[in-house]
Amino acid sequence: MKLSSLFCLAVTLMFAGVFAVAEDKKPTEKIPPLLKHEMKSLTGKKVDLAKYNGKVLLIVNVASACGATPQYKPLEALHESYNKKGLAVLGFPCNQFGEQEPGSDEEVAAFCKKNYGVKFDMFSKVDVNGDKAAPLFKELTSKESIEKDRPVRWNFEKFLVSKKGEVVARFRTGVEPNSDEVVKAIEAELAK
Repeated sequence: MKLSSLFCLAVTLMFAGVFAVAEDKKPTEKIPPLLKHEMKSLTGKKVDLAKYNGKVLLIVNVASACGATPQYKPLEALHESYNKKGLAVLGFPCNQFGEQEPGSDEEVAAFCKKNYGVKFDMFSKVDVNGDKAAPLFKELTSKESIEKDRPVRWNFEKFLVSKKGEVVARFRTGVEPNSDEVVKAIEAELAK
């Protein structure tokens, strides 16, 4: 082949590649501020929370040695019932309340699987209050949140987040995940 033919072929392939890439790209969805965080899973993998964009979220700070620890069971039941309808339950172990989550990520994962068959997404241990609080929890408890500038009081506090990434409800520890109040709020958000 002549040099000019090779040049024409290269230019043609280059433009074809550009158009192919342009066709494959999907319009970028707007990611709400709450989901612009990267967290670590219990297995140590980085998780971009943007992957939950467009889903209803139930975000819970959890602990393995708390009087409310049996709430893992109804949380898993919610996951099983509503996951395919667009709900994501996200568990964040925390050792800030009575040191009731002293174990390593591996120990937390083993405990949850063995005792409650947890399949919903679980993350590495975080602080939920104070200067070292995870940025996600700083936003969940911020002045823009549903309960303005209020810290998490104890383990198993639940934040319901809309498909648009807005905190729409907050349930304290004493409110069971399978209570009518929580289930109706989840179903209302899923219906939107």
